[in-house]
Amino acid sequence: MGVFTVTDEYTSPISPARLFKALIVDSHNLIPKLMPQAVKSIEIFEGDGGAGSIRQINVVEGNQVKCSKNRVDALDLENFSYKYSLIEGDVLMDKLEKISYDVKFEPTADGGSKNTMTSTYYTKGNFVLTEEEIKEGKEKSLAMYKVVENYLMQNPEEYA
Repeated sequence: MGVFTVTDEYTSPISPARLFKALIVDSHNLIPKLMPQAVKSIEIFEGDGGAGSIRQINVVEGNQVKCSKNRVDALDLENFSYKYSLIEGDVLMDKLEKISYDVKFEPTADGGSKNTMTSTYYTKGNFVLTEEEIKEGKEKSLAMYKVVENYLMQNPEEYA
């Protein structure tokens, strides 16, 4: 098994508290509403949304990926940090054991946030991820992030 880690940073004019509430805490409600062309639903199968919970993301028909399951490993509401693992689904391509994510939202001097996401890929056997495969995953995550960020900019009262 191989382990590959990638860290990305993004800045946003949105405060850490608002982004965290929208992107993490209430994502099961907000993401399907904002991205109905891509995400059919996000269901919490086990738990209350906190550590140990299992969530299934159901993708709209016609996409390469049908669904994926995430396990919440840690959720720190006070420090705006979130750890979760993608543990099941087409995204793993039978070539990955799992993908773990460590997400942190920190305040910036201008009232916005610096957001760091570390992705750790655990491959099966001798499989090696290509830069293109990693880039594709990052682009999908960033697209969702930007949709939520734009929604929050247009709706300053939401998640305040």
